Amino acid sequence: MAVAGLPEADARVLLDAVLTGPIDARVRDEIVAETRGNPLALLELPRGLTVVELAGGFGLPAALPLVGRIEDSFRRQIDALPTQARLLLLVAAADPTGDPALMWRAAGRLGVSTQAAGPAAEAGLAEFGGRVRFRHPLVRSAVYRAASAADRQEAHRALAEATDPRADPDRRAWHRAQAAAGPDEDVAAELERSAGRAQARGGLAAAAAFWERAAALTPDPARRAERRLAAAQADLQAGAFGKALELLAATEAGPLDELQSARLDWLRGQIAFASGQASDAAPLLLKAARRFEPVAPGLARETYLDAWQAAQIAGHLAGGGDLDEVSRAARALPRPAYPPRSADLLLDGLTLLVTDGPAAAAAVLRQATNAFAGPDVPVAQRLRWSWIAPMAGATLWDYQGYSLIEGPVQLAREVGALDRLPMLLNQLATAAVWRGDFAAAASLIAEADAVCEATGARNPHYAALRLAASRGREAEAARLIQATIEQAAAAGQGAAVTSAHWAAASLYNGLGRYADALAAARLASEQAPVSPAMRALPELVEAAVRTGNPGVARDALGRLAEWTQASGTDWGLGIEARSRALLTEGEAAESLYREAIARLGRARIRAELARAHLLYGEWLRRQRRRTDAREQLRTACQMLDAIGMDGFAERARRELRAAGGTARKRAVTTGVELTAQEAQIARLAADGLSNPEIGTRLFLSPRTVQYHLGKVFIKLGITARAQLSRALTRA
Repeated sequence: MAVAGLPEADARVLLDAVLTGPIDARVRDEIVAETRGNPLALLELPRGLTVVELAGGFGLPAALPLVGRIEDSFRRQIDALPTQARLLLLVAAADPTGDPALMWRAAGRLGVSTQAAGPAAEAGLAEFGGRVRFRHPLVRSAVYRAASAADRQEAHRALAEATDPRADPDRRAWHRAQAAAGPDEDVAAELERSAGRAQARGGLAAAAAFWERAAALTPDPARRAERRLAAAQADLQAGAFGKALELLAATEAGPLDELQSARLDWLRGQIAFASGQASDAAPLLLKAARRFEPVAPGLARETYLDAWQAAQIAGHLAGGGDLDEVSRAARALPRPAYPPRSADLLLDGLTLLVTDGPAAAAAVLRQATNAFAGPDVPVAQRLRWSWIAPMAGATLWDYQGYSLIEGPVQLAREVGALDRLPMLLNQLATAAVWRGDFAAAASLIAEADAVCEATGARNPHYAALRLAASRGREAEAARLIQATIEQAAAAGQGAAVTSAHWAAASLYNGLGRYADALAAARLASEQAPVSPAMRALPELVEAAVRTGNPGVARDALGRLAEWTQASGTDWGLGIEARSRALLTEGEAAESLYREAIARLGRARIRAELARAHLLYGEWLRRQRRRTDAREQLRTACQMLDAIGMDGFAERARRELRAAGGTARKRAVTTGVELTAQEAQIARLAADGLSNPEIGTRLFLSPRTVQYHLGKVFIKLGITARAQLSRALTRA
């Protein structure tokens, strides 16, 4: 049996599935052509190459490794060729696009005639037709490595001169850079312009490659440092944290002015934050903000906002640069001379929240979230602060703030801003949990995990904790809670520790283990001044009432009311009414339960609405109004089952049986239990994404996606993608 390579379309899909960054389509097609669709070659070629080495094809072919007998064999064949044939092959190897017109123009500038193609083709090393194609990409690398440095520079110089500066300015700039024998400001400036174009079209890794090469060719030390800092920032955004730190280490040798030194501190802080080291990030960012104050007041305000984010994540585990210190330092800044930007409003509101409380901060935070919802916010600001803007709204119990994230999430996916994407996905997933869409939440969580695995970041599992606690599966949730506490403590992520205790409180309230819920809620509510500690207060009220601690419950209710009254939203006031009802008697309690149900229904917070029906039904049963109790408890059962809140649903069933009702446990069909990855892939497919698109989103090969979809189809009993949406809803 003759085993041929993959068809060209399938080979492209396979190669795309293993690339760690964007690559020029022409370069990709050349690799596919030269491998002849050999799957092993397609899988192995990108292995060990950095994002920058693959970015847009800039950096190939010298990056490809060669060893031992293979290299010796190719070199012997190359050395046996006439001089002009070797030079022609070198020109072809130096440009990975396979454009024959470009190659011949460049060869002509070097005095190479068309006759030179004959010996190379006869030796079977390359083909010169509608596309220049080497026998194998390793032949291309062998040709390039066998040439002297001077010959390589001449080949690149000829290619630069032969490249149309209007049609392909970036390729021309890259060839000029490879041809440069030493520092050259003119070439460096051209590379810098290419970096700007790459960044504008979302090629963050390519931009980093251009900036880094521009820095290497920059004669002036100050400008060299500036370009290295720009390269490090692009690497940070592309998720290449290690490469960014290497560039900063090289830049630190100086000389640096005060502004550049502050930027270096800021970048170190941003890398620590994106990597999940919040307690390290906060003091670095605070230091940078203070250094910016005398030289760039606008940057100082932005950096104080960055520091606030890091301090919020560090929470009670912050060593230096805690929320109080950051907030007071930012409050001491003079008012900006320019009209306040959305970021300025956000900084003012969040710092007021810490120093003066929610009532003082509410109006400014509303103004800030409204400003971020406007069309005039620059793209860079949306990506930089888009996860904290809705969090500011959420501290005021404003669910609508989460809608601000959807655009930035899509933008971050498109441009490859992997430093911000996990936090944004966690916010969207948390919003999905609140509205009771657990399938969407699980899909977003899995996507965030895939990004973190690709970049090496250790981001907190906020949404996963919320989802596990809401589902009420004790063994699964308890493992995640304990693992999060241990890992977050080691990484200085105090907010994640607080979230884990909050999740435990919610879990144990659902299971009816109120003493355990009380202990966890106390820990959560005492550990930080803002969310998620505030979110634990309703759990503390419920657990304290159920364990006979009305004093603890009243104190928690008073603290909760400070936030909910400042919010004025149906979500916040509905939670307050539900909590207050637990401490109230008679008609006043009933009125509060009804108010909670009405408000939470309008807010569309299904999970909390279902719990309000449950608490109202429990109260009615204790008032011996069994008929009314059964109505509320049956509603709670149906809602909690539909959402998937198994712990609270079982509690509702127990109460319904005690009220004289029939409480059948929801039937579970073992054949429709999807794994987390299967559920995520199925949901993305139901949303209309193709297998390659799903693979790109999840860092999987399309073949792996197809394998999982096949299992999903069997479990759901369907035969076509068009049936997925209905089958998932049914399951």
